Amino acid sequence: MRVGVLTGGGDAPGLNAVIYGVLLKAFDLGHEVIGILKGWKGFLNNETVPLDITRLDDLHTTGGTILYTSRTNPFEKVGAVKDPKGKEEAIRKHVRENLVPKFDLLGIDALIAIGGDDTLSVAARLAENCDKKIVGVPKTIDNDLSGTDYTFGFWSSVQLAATTLENLQTTAKSHQRIMVIEVMGRNAGWLTLMSGIASGADIILMPETRFDLQEDVINVLIKRVQNGYIHHMIAVSEGAIPTDESLKRDFKTITKETFEKLPKDVFGNPKLAGLNFSKILADELNKNTKLKEEFKQNNVDLEVRDFVLGHSMRAGAPIAFDRILGLRFGVRAMELVHEGKTGIVVSLRGTNIETCTLTEAAKQRTVDQKVVPDLYELKRLVTATKHVAKEKLNK
Repeated sequence: MRVGVLTGGGDAPGLNAVIYGVLLKAFDLGHEVIGILKGWKGFLNNETVPLDITRLDDLHTTGGTILYTSRTNPFEKVGAVKDPKGKEEAIRKHVRENLVPKFDLLGIDALIAIGGDDTLSVAARLAENCDKKIVGVPKTIDNDLSGTDYTFGFWSSVQLAATTLENLQTTAKSHQRIMVIEVMGRNAGWLTLMSGIASGADIILMPETRFDLQEDVINVLIKRVQNGYIHHMIAVSEGAIPTDESLKRDFKTITKETFEKLPKDVFGNPKLAGLNFSKILADELNKNTKLKEEFKQNNVDLEVRDFVLGHSMRAGAPIAFDRILGLRFGVRAMELVHEGKTGIVVSLRGTNIETCTLTEAAKQRTVDQKVVPDLYELKRLVTATKHVAKEKLNK
């Protein structure tokens, strides 16, 4: 059997580990593997590279992806169809006429697609409309896919973010500053929550809960400075959004329309990174007269700086956990192809590698307070206890 492998969407620590896991098992089973370059873009343009395991020793220890990646939506043009029923049929026709024939052009009998919700949703469409073997591997540093407990790359990114937050505390303390650090996470706050808790952030703002600038940020900072704290760390998701009431009452630089008019990517997702919300939040705090007065009364000059972690969270080699998880995913994906399974995704459930459907895997998973109430409680305790305890001590 000849199996194609592609990596789509944003890069993540552990992608090469998955590829190596696929190659290890393919060699063991006697199958050939070719790499499809640049994700779905390479799939459409017939861009491939042979994958020879003898030339890729210990590939799992390296970051990034040797197959390159892109954010390419094969259905971008079809998206112009407005009628829902017409759009659905147009997508199916597009898959049958333009995507399915690529298997023969590429000379592959099966496809392993490694990617997030966008990449896997395309793979799901393919599986629904052809008889080829298609297996998915969930990938996103955001950890926001419902089919798996954890995605590879997530904990590597948490570690990178937490380390940076800790390091920035030294400059925040030296200059008596408020540091606003923007962490990746468009719709899910897993990265912000975990890295914020791990590094001892003072305020954590996530997409799942719209925040009130006065109540959740300014009042907290006032209480902290009144109780002797001279520096403050705010971890904020790129997708964190204030309440409508707070936007009208507290913000001078943006409005509700600012979010509504954000440009979209090829999959229709708002480009929140371009908003640079950490800078907006820093500007609002710097301009807040009441905050400035309270700081001055406590012999601290109000100075707020913003810092965007951005793509640094995807950088570098994966930590040991993500290397092992990537290898396990890759091995199991190749086993499923060998077994003739299709339309499914490998996943981590507890400590076991299991499977779910491509459709289920592509669904989004946010930090649901009803599902993980202990994490919300831990967030509250870590961020609030410090200044509340100091307040009682001062009394």
